[in-house]
Amino acid sequence: MTEQVGSDSAVLVHFDLKLDDGALAESTRRENKPALFRLGDGSLSVPLEQALLGLRVGDKKAFSLAPEAAFGPSNPDLVQFFSRRDFSETGVPEVGTIMLFTAISGGEMPGLIREVADESITVDFNHPLAGQPVYFDIEVLAINPQQENKNAHLTG
Repeated sequence: MTEQVGSDSAVLVHFDLKLDDGALAESTRRENKPALFRLGDGSLSVPLEQALLGLRVGDKKAFSLAPEAAFGPSNPDLVQFFSRRDFSETGVPEVGTIMLFTAISGGEMPGLIREVADESITVDFNHPLAGQPVYFDIEVLAINPQQENKNAHLTG
């Protein structure tokens, strides 16, 4: 029986993630480190899970996701303005730098420095790919790999 990706499957995949301009945003192939996704655990968007359903080991699929189905729309409320004085301990960062900030909850949030002006520094806390459509090129390497390993161990 050839197993298919189901709504609660764990899926080991290689993928390339590209942007509108064809730039490679992320690739598991580049470092030869496949990603393990578990469908149904809430970590993937519903449209991404839908694109994986029914695939089998060895299948390759290319598809795109709109911003809302990928990393979400860009939220203007997540763009914050800080005084240059707020950076007196760390020094004024350069545009494009990603820094960790302490959230109100006490956790850390990465922020991208968008602008450095005379009196203020603009920090964007949106995901770097928010607001952008993305293009996936996925190859299924294994379905439920822990289960396969467990079975291999039991029979071997």
